[in-house]
This record gives sequence, C-alpha cells and structure tokens, in this order.
Amino acid sequence: MTDDRKGGLALIAGALGLLATMSIHPAGHELFEPGRLAAATLRAGQAHALALSTLPVSFLGALALTRRLSAPDRLGLAALVAHAFGIVAGMAAAVVSGFVAPELARSMLDDAPATSATWSALLHFNHQLNQAFASVLVVASSSAIALWSLAIVRSGALARGAGVCGLVLGPLAVVGLLSGHVELDVHGFGLIVLGQSLWFLVVGGLLFRERGTR
Repeated sequence: MTDDRKGGLALIAGALGLLATMSIHPAGHELFEPGRLAAATLRAGQAHALALSTLPVSFLGALALTRRLSAPDRLGLAALVAHAFGIVAGMAAAVVSGFVAPELARSMLDDAPATSATWSALLHFNHQLNQAFASVLVVASSSAIALWSLAIVRSGALARGAGVCGLVLGPLAVVGLLSGHVELDVHGFGLIVLGQSLWFLVVGGLLFRERGTR
C-alpha cells in the first residue's frame, strides 16, 4: 500500500474518530444534574480519551497530505505546522475538559457547602482554559485547511473542488468564532468539527484513491 493510501486511511480514521467523539460528548451541565455525575464523568472520559487517541492518527494523515502537496511555495508545509499547533491545543483542551473538569465537579459536590465558592471559581477557571485552547485549535486547524486547500487549487494535485470548499470552510469557521456567532459549546464546536471532518473525509478519500507510487 502506498503512502498516499495509508495517509488517506489515517485522515478518514481521524475524521471519523472526532465525529464519534462529538456524538458521545456530554454537555457540561450534565455533571451537576442529580444522580448523573458518575455517568457524565464516564462519558467525558471516554469521549476525550477517544479524541486524544485520534489526534496522532490525524497527524499521520496530515503528513501524507503534505507530502502529496509538496511544492516550492511550501503551502503544504505551512499547513502542517498550523495543524500541529492545533493538535497541541486540542490535546490540552481535551485533558482540561475531559479529565480535570469532572474531578473538580466531583470535589465540589462532595465537599462542604462553605467551600463551594472556591470550587466554582476553579471550575470557571478550568472552563476558561478549555475555551482558550479550543479557540486556538479552531483557528489553527481552520488555517491549516485553508493553506492545504490553496495548495490543492494551485497545484491540481487533488481534485480542485476539495480545495475550493476548504478555502470557504477554513475562513468561515474563523470568522464565525471571532465574530461571536459560533460559541465553543458542544453544539458550536460540534458544528465546526462536523465541517472540518467532512473535508478531511473527502480529502482522505481522494488520497486513498491515488494510484501513484508514493
């Protein structure tokens, strides 16, 4: 099997993994609903463990895509750097949201009411960290998609339609985030993940169909 086909499979697997993550991701308020802490904690751990295992697979696919789009303009390489930057932010966001937040919620519910304000402040700080890392992830990953898409359009190495779609999708996600029209809650972030995952599924499929020797 060629590197292109392996990379295509990795992109497809990574995209499907992120879609599966969002499908089981609990909402934050579920941690505080009566009798649901244990179930929400389990789902949060499962969702974010899946996300963390998906990120390196996605990066392997990104490496193959970058090799396929290799050119003197280095657009593909720039996209890979942005993608890697986003993966690091995504890893931090997943750890903070999936493993730190549930433990803080458990401590808040188990501790004396007198200290609830302290736990609430810690939970708020943890949420702000998650939002900051998630914002970096969205901007970096969207920039990567836009750069890869520009490389596709300029080189014709893959179907130019995928490049055109990426040139719309990448900036649109950033504008939606920075304008405040898209919030990074489960639904808003899930919408961005859906759009990006569909793009990676298409590009992964195109790579997998390549019959070159690389």
